[in-house]
Amino acid sequence: MPPKSDSVEGIVLNFVNEQNRPLNSQNAADALQKFNLKKTAVQKALDALADSGQISFKEYGKQKIYIARQDQFDIPNGEELEEMKKANSKLQEELADQKKLISEVESEIKGLQSNLTLAEIKSKEAKLQSEVQEMEEKLNKLQSGVILVKPEDKKIIEEAFSEKANQWRKRKRMFKELWDNITENSPKDQKEFKEELGLEYDEDVDVNFQSYSEMLANLSKRRKLSR
Repeated sequence: MPPKSDSVEGIVLNFVNEQNRPLNSQNAADALQKFNLKKTAVQKALDALADSGQISFKEYGKQKIYIARQDQFDIPNGEELEEMKKANSKLQEELADQKKLISEVESEIKGLQSNLTLAEIKSKEAKLQSEVQEMEEKLNKLQSGVILVKPEDKKIIEEAFSEKANQWRKRKRMFKELWDNITENSPKDQKEFKEELGLEYDEDVDVNFQSYSEMLANLSKRRKLSR
């Protein structure tokens, strides 16, 4: 007589039949924790079910392996298996089609989400118009001969830039000489040593001194021409 479905043996029997694969008591106990069943209770139920012939088991040394009785299941013949394979293949094709359709819909949704709303378009248009107006005002001032930067202010800025650029060049040269002396006979890889010390070159932070050097050279040329 089968156990009640809500009893420990009933829960364990239902689990073993649903899994229909080799299980040990630990496998079953782990899976049945949601029913608040302890391993000892699960082990006792498995042994009782095996003794009553409701499940099968085999012993491998001290280990017992339990499995559902196979005579309770309808085992398909060769023809039925072939039909099942064809049905599975068809379902796989339908699944692939559905996944493709879902992917297309998701792409379309992302495209729609990336488009600006009418309110966003109007806001962006107003911002661009304001920027255009501001640039037009600056252009009109330049065309009318208005000096936007005083000569004395321009001179101060150029001198500060020149000093900073020269200091930059000087310190790059000093660092290179010092670094070459330190690493000349060092067995360490220079790149790893640099990372270990937390050093960063200009190139590491996307800064190119050459562009600033060219600006400094152009500045010097303009100064010579204005004399």
